[in-house]
Amino acid sequence: MPPTDASTAAGTEPATAGPPDCEDTLDLRLPDELVALIADCGGRTAPLTSGGPAAPDRTNAATEAETARGDLLDHVATWGPATTDAGVFQLVPVRRDRDLALISRWMNDPAVAAFWELAGPPSVTEAHLRPQLEGDGRSVPCLGVLAGTPMSYWEIYRADLDPLARHYPARPHDTGIHLLVGGVSDRGRGLGSILLRATADLVLDHRPSCARVVAEPDLRNTPSVSAFLSGGFRFAAEVDLPDKRAALMVRDRTLRAVL
Repeated sequence: MPPTDASTAAGTEPATAGPPDCEDTLDLRLPDELVALIADCGGRTAPLTSGGPAAPDRTNAATEAETARGDLLDHVATWGPATTDAGVFQLVPVRRDRDLALISRWMNDPAVAAFWELAGPPSVTEAHLRPQLEGDGRSVPCLGVLAGTPMSYWEIYRADLDPLARHYPARPHDTGIHLLVGGVSDRGRGLGSILLRATADLVLDHRPSCARVVAEPDLRNTPSVSAFLSGGFRFAAEVDLPDKRAALMVRDRTLRAVL
C-alpha cells in the first residue's frame, strides 16, 4: 500500500442497493468480484497482465469465471484523455520494458523516496511493479502523460479489495489513487490538484459502480493533503496504517459538482 503524495511526489450507481451517498458507513456485503475470486481459488489461473488479453494457456473454466466477474477496474487503458487547465492528460498503463527506467529514476528522487521508499536500482522498482503487472488487475500502474509528456506515476486500484479496506469502512467498488509527480519543475505549482481532480473524474466517468474515489496520503505531508482538498476530495478521517498514520481523503460521486 504505497503512500500517495500529491505535492513532492505530486494518492451512476454503486453495487449496493439504493443511491450512492457520502456517508462513511460500513457495508458488510462482500463485493461480487471477491466472491468470484474466492470461488475460483481452487483452480488458480495464470496471472493477467494489466489491461492486456487473457493468457493463451488459461483453462476455459478460468476464462469464463473471469468474464463473469469482468475487468476489476473497467479497462483503464480505454479511458481516454481528459482536458485540463494544464493541457490534455491521459493515464497510460505501464509497460515494464518501456517505462521501468523512467519510473526508477523518479523513485530515486529524495523527495519521492522519502514517502515511497523505493530508492535503489531498477530491480527495486521492478519488484514493486511486478505484482501489479502480473496480478489479477485489482491495481493498474500508469504513467500520467500531460500534453504528450510522461510526467507522473499513478496507481489506480480497487481499495475495497486492498489491505486498506481493513482500516476504513470500505464499500464495494471504492477506487483508490496513488500518485507521484516525477519532475521537480512540475511540483509546487498546482498541477497535483488539477491532475487529482481529472483522474478522480476519469474514475467516476468510467466506473459506474464506483461511488467514491479514495486516497491515503501521509498525514504529516500537509502539502499533499492540501492538494487533495483543492482537487475536490474531502478529509474523511485519520487512519492508522501499518507504515504510517494517514489522512483518508474521499471524492464522492454525489459531491463532485460541489467540491
